[in-house]
Amino acid sequence: MTNPLAYLEGELNDLREKGLFRWPRLLEGPQEPVARYDGREVINLSSNNYLGLANHARLKAAARRAVDELGVGSGAVRTIAGNMAIHQELEEELARFKRTEATLLYQSGFAANAGTVAALLSKEDVIISDELNHASIIDGARLSGAEKKIYPHKDVAAARRLLEESRGARRMILITDGVFSMDGDIAPLPDLVSMAEERGAIMMVDDAHASGVMGQHGRGTVDHFHLHGRVHIQVGTLSKAFAGQGGYVAGSRPLVDYLMHRARPLLFSTSHPPSVAASALAAVRLVQEEPELIERLWDNTRFFKNGLSEMGFNTGTSETPITPVMAGEERLASELSDRLFTAGVFALGIVFPTVPRGKARVRTIVTAAHTRTHLQRALDAFERVGRELKLI
Repeated sequence: MTNPLAYLEGELNDLREKGLFRWPRLLEGPQEPVARYDGREVINLSSNNYLGLANHARLKAAARRAVDELGVGSGAVRTIAGNMAIHQELEEELARFKRTEATLLYQSGFAANAGTVAALLSKEDVIISDELNHASIIDGARLSGAEKKIYPHKDVAAARRLLEESRGARRMILITDGVFSMDGDIAPLPDLVSMAEERGAIMMVDDAHASGVMGQHGRGTVDHFHLHGRVHIQVGTLSKAFAGQGGYVAGSRPLVDYLMHRARPLLFSTSHPPSVAASALAAVRLVQEEPELIERLWDNTRFFKNGLSEMGFNTGTSETPITPVMAGEERLASELSDRLFTAGVFALGIVFPTVPRGKARVRTIVTAAHTRTHLQRALDAFERVGRELKLI
């Protein structure tokens, strides 16, 4: 009998020949600044655990209480029987945090982006999107059926032209990441917001990598640029700086009410386990009570970036704790990552299709939990391996 999946082996062999076949490294213990991956203790520069909260005692205590009092699962989707008080409490806290009328939880940040875009738009509408926006925005745009118009990365003039030529559409939505996940640069949000207002477009920002990182208490790029009340849809995550799982949309009450009835990921996926919601709630409150966490994150970021720059590494256009070390060729990026791992530093190689061909890099993220000793050891390893590979 013919195996209809036989073609997969050929695809996999092609990946192997190009040096692109990689199985994820195995974490053997808690997510920490120094962690055990594949049996080796390494300085961890690959985690989105920006504030070092993934193993925080206060978050773990909140999760344990929720398990003891509420059990391990919600039992259903929100719209049937799984709408728990802890979900509502978290949404209310997030709305206060984001300074919006309401928020709505999704099971993941990916679902928040894709589900929201797909629910709000259809084939009569136009989506104007930065070329480097997250894959979840791209997939949501495809699912919506709306016309997609892509502008070059951070090209405000090009975005303006696309808005102007789309005036005949029923609705227009202008979408950007707040912080771009592979390059670590920040969207020109004030200019984009002004353009959206001038042309009556919906303004949407994916602030996954700005949540808990930018703005007062980590409220995101909208707060960073003082744009409260001018961005219609803000997407955030609970799985990075807030160290848990899930995403959310923040905006007006009508927006949230509509999405509760039309967003397919929410309608057809079981809601958060109570322990996950409880730990996220604890994280959001902790960040507001201890601003020194974010200050430490940025101090560490500046120290590490300066060290890489002084050695002569190309870190692209990064402005945030996401700092790529550009290698260019895929095999070179993978080799850099592998040699760093052997030297005691876990910094993941990022290659096509996650980034364009010729722009492969090792992507690093420092956290508030790293010490200067950790970071200096990592810099020493980068210098040694970088010279071996003639990157510096």
